[in-house]
Amino acid sequence: MTGALTALSLAAAGHGTAADVTVTALSFDALDGWAQDNHAAALAAFRTTCRDLPAPDWTAICDQAMSNPEPRAFFEGLFQPVLIEDGAPGLFTGYFEPELAGARQRGGPYQHPIYAMPPEAREVDVWHSRRDLLENGHLAERELEIAWLADPVELFFLQIQGSGRITFPDGDGLRVGYAGANGHEYRSIGAELVRRGVFEAQEITAEVIKNWVRRNPGPGQELLFHNPSYVFFRVVKDVPVQSGPLGAMNRSVTAMRSIAVDPAHTILGSPVWIEKDGQVPLRRLMVAQDTGSAIKGAQRADVFFGTGAEAGAAAGRLNDPGRMVVLLPVQRAQAVAGAVAP
Repeated sequence: MTGALTALSLAAAGHGTAADVTVTALSFDALDGWAQDNHAAALAAFRTTCRDLPAPDWTAICDQAMSNPEPRAFFEGLFQPVLIEDGAPGLFTGYFEPELAGARQRGGPYQHPIYAMPPEAREVDVWHSRRDLLENGHLAERELEIAWLADPVELFFLQIQGSGRITFPDGDGLRVGYAGANGHEYRSIGAELVRRGVFEAQEITAEVIKNWVRRNPGPGQELLFHNPSYVFFRVVKDVPVQSGPLGAMNRSVTAMRSIAVDPAHTILGSPVWIEKDGQVPLRRLMVAQDTGSAIKGAQRADVFFGTGAEAGAAAGRLNDPGRMVVLLPVQRAQAVAGAVAP
């Protein structure tokens, strides 16, 4: 059954309020490919963050998740699939954890700093824009530099990904994670290149954008300034090298089982069924464990592909339609949809 989300029903489900948002309660039979998925892999990802969901119904579900249940029966017995829509079409993109060469100190080719977040940026909703920060020196000579990179384009895309591994010339290195941003709305430079007629939409990938900026250094820098959002980082410690980077829930995300979502529509930590179309269709149960400044809307998700260049190439190619269906505890589904599908 479909129903309009009222402020009351959204609050009951743990969502923010929004106009023109509807929900549809579905059965598991309505999820294309559900029976063929590896539900055990999804359950393992769910366990990494379920303890961070404090509400009593989630706590009870997490207790059962930890008791080694049969995975498919666990999800089917405790959750209700709910399709949340806000009128915008479904869109899936990908992200990854870059591995970049860098240095502890400025020198040689390493001229572009990764900055920690200034304290005054935390005290306001919107701080200086990307252009203002870089052209007017608001960050320089303040001992905010975490490391230095050789390529400003890679630094820009590191900010889009929100985390990365930096390797120093001596073989040592560190991991950086998202610390905050300047509060400006993210603007896609890929979409801007399409708007200008430089590329067709189907031609846009991360590598295409990077190569264009490098071939056109003056216009390329102006293109980067088109995105006023600027991301700051922190050093991430005590995360095993074999584990993924920390997501918005401060837990490691899992390659091809974690997604970034808009928390105004999808509760962080909730399972989400993905039906992605395109050249390589994907039908898989994932877990909403991250967010992103470009991820806005009820049917918008970013799939985490893993660490390194191969994961980056795959993530950069993903720009496909489809739908995402949130699995909510049954009573929450009833609260937002008003009925449970048979």
